[in-house]
Amino acid sequence: MSLVSLFKGKGASGFGYGSTAEDVTRDLNLRGRTVLVTGSNSGIGLETVRVLGLRGARVLAAARTEEKARQAVSGFSGEFVPVACELSDPKSVRACVAAVKKQAPKLDALICNAGIMALPKLERAFGYELQFFTNHIGHFQLVTGLLDALAEKGRVVMLSSAAHASAPRVGIEFDNLGGDKGYSPWTAYGQAKLANLLFAKELAKRLAGSGKTANAVHPGVIATNLTRSVPFVAQVAFKAVAPLGLKSAAQGAATQVYVATHPSLESVSGEYFADCNVARSTRASRDPVLAERLWEESERIVAGLA
Repeated sequence: MSLVSLFKGKGASGFGYGSTAEDVTRDLNLRGRTVLVTGSNSGIGLETVRVLGLRGARVLAAARTEEKARQAVSGFSGEFVPVACELSDPKSVRACVAAVKKQAPKLDALICNAGIMALPKLERAFGYELQFFTNHIGHFQLVTGLLDALAEKGRVVMLSSAAHASAPRVGIEFDNLGGDKGYSPWTAYGQAKLANLLFAKELAKRLAGSGKTANAVHPGVIATNLTRSVPFVAQVAFKAVAPLGLKSAAQGAATQVYVATHPSLESVSGEYFADCNVARSTRASRDPVLAERLWEESERIVAGLA
């Protein structure tokens, strides 16, 4: 337990900073439910699939390769279906959509957990900055491809981050999505996380009245494999302060598991959660015009992918 956990109390939900994924599902029976989780082979994604399986859910565990997903869930208690989903490869995402529809005609929840963070140098996929393309466009393609498979009260949970506050001043730099006009690792990461949040907001608006929901979450700061792209010195710093202020994977997985499964959130949509409670996000993240423009641009990008 971190020192922060000792001082941060619980919120209105009855859960808080120190709550774990097991805590938020302790009284839940998820038998009969099917959940897809991206980035399931490590970190909070791995803990998410473990706990969902423990509570009886049928979990479609997505990783970059089917073998990675299969190895990750081996030994866990529950029913798991490994699927491949490389978010930076549109063909892989399309194949994942087809595989999921074959394995699970109806999804009760889709947890978009996978992502990359703060690449030290500019990298691109299909001409777009890689963090934006992987974290946002890949998930946009996946989720929109699976909307018709979402159950009557199905939930979409987008992993955003408090780092969305470090996005460019304009929110989304539509004239610099390739990074040609300048690149900063953390600003690009913030833009990608803002895009995740805006996507959830716009999706919630489009799902209104259907019984289906979409929300975004901040998992907390966690020392996981997500930091693999961060410079070595920063990785050492992360590990050094972990006992003082970083969440464990069990705590980091709590908010997305809570939002995906808790009965009290059945009709809650378009919100941003942190520490298992509704939280405040930036003004840009609450801009409906920006959200709609991002959706339209994302549709255009996906339509042009080979």
